[in-house]
Amino acid sequence: MRKGKDAGKQAVLKLLQGGRPVQFRQMLQLLGINRGERDYLENLLDHMVEKGEIIRMTGRYYTAPGGGRGIRGKLSLHRDGYGFVVPEDGGDDLFVPARYLREYMNGDVVEAQVVSTGRGGKREGRVVGLIQRGVTSVIGRFEPVGKGGRIIPDDQRIGRDLIVSPGATGGAKPGEVVVAVITSYPDEVRGLEGKVTEVLGNPHDPEVEVLSVIKKFDLPYQFTPEQLADAEALAQPVDDAARAGRTDLRERVTVTIDGETARDFDDAVSVSREGDRIRLFVSIADVSHYVREGSRIDVEAYRRGTSVYFPDRAIPMLPEALSNGICSLNPNVERLAMTAEMLFDAEGECVVSRFYPSVIKSSARLTYTIVRQILVDKDPAVIAGHQELVPHLTVMEELAQRLNTRRKGRGSIDLDLPEPQIILDLQGETTAIVRAERNLAHRIIEEFMLAANEAVATFLEGVPVPSLYRVHEEPDPLKLKDLSEFVFSFGYELRFSEEKGVPPKALQALLAQVEGKPEERLINEVLLRCMKQARYSEENLGHYGLASPCYTHFTSPIRRYPDLVVHRILRRVTAGRMTQTDRDRLEGYLPEASVHTSKRERVAMEAEREMVDLKKMQFMRDKIGEEYDGFITGVTSFGLFVELVELFVEGMIPVATLPQDFYVLQEKQHALIGEQSRIRYRIADKIRVKVAAVNEARKQVEFALVQGLSAAPRVPLTEAESYAKVPIRGKRPKPKRR
Repeated sequence: MRKGKDAGKQAVLKLLQGGRPVQFRQMLQLLGINRGERDYLENLLDHMVEKGEIIRMTGRYYTAPGGGRGIRGKLSLHRDGYGFVVPEDGGDDLFVPARYLREYMNGDVVEAQVVSTGRGGKREGRVVGLIQRGVTSVIGRFEPVGKGGRIIPDDQRIGRDLIVSPGATGGAKPGEVVVAVITSYPDEVRGLEGKVTEVLGNPHDPEVEVLSVIKKFDLPYQFTPEQLADAEALAQPVDDAARAGRTDLRERVTVTIDGETARDFDDAVSVSREGDRIRLFVSIADVSHYVREGSRIDVEAYRRGTSVYFPDRAIPMLPEALSNGICSLNPNVERLAMTAEMLFDAEGECVVSRFYPSVIKSSARLTYTIVRQILVDKDPAVIAGHQELVPHLTVMEELAQRLNTRRKGRGSIDLDLPEPQIILDLQGETTAIVRAERNLAHRIIEEFMLAANEAVATFLEGVPVPSLYRVHEEPDPLKLKDLSEFVFSFGYELRFSEEKGVPPKALQALLAQVEGKPEERLINEVLLRCMKQARYSEENLGHYGLASPCYTHFTSPIRRYPDLVVHRILRRVTAGRMTQTDRDRLEGYLPEASVHTSKRERVAMEAEREMVDLKKMQFMRDKIGEEYDGFITGVTSFGLFVELVELFVEGMIPVATLPQDFYVLQEKQHALIGEQSRIRYRIADKIRVKVAAVNEARKQVEFALVQGLSAAPRVPLTEAESYAKVPIRGKRPKPKRR
């Protein structure tokens, strides 16, 4: 075999062009490889696999892409070892047990095959080939082992520690957070190996925490000097040239309503009553005026896709001169906007809408707290300080109620699941974890933004013109069927049809029935797990959760790139400048943009969740031995996941620490039942726990059940049910002779 990457590559491709997999040893013979060239071939094959030019299959077989005729997709692993292959063609995910995943890692692009189809059409498969590696580096904590060491990955889905050879530790000290590049991936013989390339520092340093998350998710967090200079040059006061051709709304009473710590204000609202109708103006920062398509700032904004928000800071999509400066709708200064003007009748139906570029001057920067104090608390002092705005806020409240009633009437689903708010001190240390407030003011802005997004989407679809939609597809029918059976055990009927599934209105009615009941949180949680994730698409597929036939994102172009895309399309259409060339370009651009921005949104969400989890671990490190009320959030064969009621911290009670019994897992009922004691632990059950251990490196909290304080009920378990299930813990008692 001739050496040289190109010559060797061509020889391998020619050998595999028949489509049949070839084993490594067989390849050595067919290519005439001698013992001295073996390492060369191994390195060449690894390189070709990394580039996606060939596929490595189990047993060291290799094949050309498509040769396996299986399902190609990205592997998504769970921290417990099993995973799912998410097909590239958009089909249903394929479940893969842990025993088939020893050589593979989260994010790998793989080829898989279906090995069985269970009751109800649930498919199980195995991975048969690697197309491309998804992870090339690992972030984690270094632990010395001999003269080398190991790295405990921050990402639990990696599922194994990374081994560091002597001389490759980079001078890391015990417990420090490091970045390591992977030098060898796991196979039948070797584990995961790598070398330290960067030492980030002490894991308890808040700056190191942030940097570790940034590195883990590969978040762009710095702008180049050129991008910053471009932003500064754009951030000029609004002048006559900028005002030209815009509707002047500067004299209207317009306000922004945001959180206390918000720094960028991309939406402002104004209302006026017209008989029994109410006119709503939703003015959104006109980012498209400043960020021109193809500019250096635009290219970077597209790369980021979205802003990322941590408890103590944000990584903005746009430079601060724009996001917090000229684009932000700050009070008492002129700003350029795109306005959605809508007229609603007494039933909350939009009877007229129009869209145009405008110039506004926000009258006040209000917070959710201030609006709540005015409308809910009726605080005299706060009302006195905002006297001129009270009539406008009262009309806003009335309109929001109309919109909400109409939205609920068509079946829009509102899951009542609380979210945590992390309270930090000046040093960035977590001092408290509280329930994030969601009051009337939040609902007002939410209803107005939903209305504007829907109006813009309906308008663009009606033109018609290629656009970007926010879509939410129907849940998996199998999951809905399981949900129907689950809620029936509580006495609720949820009619399920394999042809039609379950309409959103039926789910909304179910949520209304369980409101205030002990099982409310339980059913909300299970319903959430049935839902698919909303995404962006060039095709209007409707929004199941909102029961909306047509929806988009228009209201946050400072922090979401899809909104900026929609603004550009809307500007061209309303100005009469949408040419056939523009349409053709959009037809080619939007599919790629929808996939990219959906991915960036998911990365941002995972990074934000990771940072919140880090702060939770930081808060819990000195709480060992303390007792808390909690409720069960998950039931598995190896234990119970529990969330603390007041702290929103989730941990696990290992099944081995539960009272001695023979436990039966009932998956559909989300329950673990002791066969002897008949004690049932079910998702959402309230229990009392003690913090047993906190492993910050693995981001795990272990709880212990406080004996005698469990509210778990005793339930009957038939012999047929018991023997049909897999034993979880303990020995089955011998049957008594009768």
